[in-house]
Amino acid sequence: MGTYQVETMESQRDTKKCSAELETLVRELLGRIADKWTLVVVDELGEETLRFSQLQKKVGGISQKVLTQTLRELEKDGLVERLVYPEVPPRVEYRLTKMGYNLGEAVCGIWKWAAKNCDEINKARAKFEQRKRSAKAVAKSDEVRRS
Repeated sequence: MGTYQVETMESQRDTKKCSAELETLVRELLGRIADKWTLVVVDELGEETLRFSQLQKKVGGISQKVLTQTLRELEKDGLVERLVYPEVPPRVEYRLTKMGYNLGEAVCGIWKWAAKNCDEINKARAKFEQRKRSAKAVAKSDEVRRS
């Protein structure tokens, strides 16, 4: 376990914030933001207020159903505000709440970490794939020898 994790866990224990309810909440939120679309939607909303169709175009590749589900979950957690205007036809817009914007800022650290470690990650992946190919080649040559 890294120093940061240990310090964070100790701090939480010391302040008695590490309750079962908090752990459940953190797991739920991590599950939500780790899905395929949530962070993309948060990123695309940024500081803008967008209609559903505008957001769908900006996100790209997301179905109407999945975008609707994602926005509902974000609204439920207080990360997105849904604005309905009493017009005909009705106009609905979405924007990040302060908490949603703060989530975007927090996740920005992951982007920075990825940018900083991109070369190392790519090297590790290439090394892993090479080991995998080598293991397959060894297994195949063993199989040929047995036949």
